[in-house]
Amino acid sequence: MVRWAVELSEFDVQYEPRGPIKGQVYADFIVEISLAATHQEGAGFIWVLSVDGSSNQQVSGAGVILEGPDGLLIEQVLQFAFKVSNNQKEYEALIAGMLLAKKMGAEGLLAKSDSLLVTGQVTGEYQAKDPQMTAYLEYVQVMKETFEVFELVHPENKMPEQTCLQSSPIQSRGAGREQ
Repeated sequence: MVRWAVELSEFDVQYEPRGPIKGQVYADFIVEISLAATHQEGAGFIWVLSVDGSSNQQVSGAGVILEGPDGLLIEQVLQFAFKVSNNQKEYEALIAGMLLAKKMGAEGLLAKSDSLLVTGQVTGEYQAKDPQMTAYLEYVQVMKETFEVFELVHPENKMPEQTCLQSSPIQSRGAGREQ
């Protein structure tokens, strides 16, 4: 290091550290998202949440897409480090999406899930008989009450964004994207 300092001193070259650029990028991202969330189109803006669980023999996970005001799009990929059933994956994805929406300041939420069982249990069409499903259902019911408007629907045909989520937790390790 000293040798380089001596060599470079004759050219009047000085080292200046770059500083915490990664930290600044993260801080700018948080400010940008916060500003987008506070500039909602009126108090009645409904955020749209799409969730889907997926798995293969090695790993299981879920995908969450949250659409907010002004074209805000947040994608999350969850990878589970524990064994879960298909229905548990769907509940985990729904809960993660609801928590994300709440943190973003959503007051109204339209959630879309391709799980008929989860959708039916949350809407009251089906009963939860398994103790784990009952615990998930109770937590979702509590979370539901934190929104002024909440609706969970099961789309007749799979949505394009959920088709892309089908394999994303398995094939990619991307953490999130904001457009």
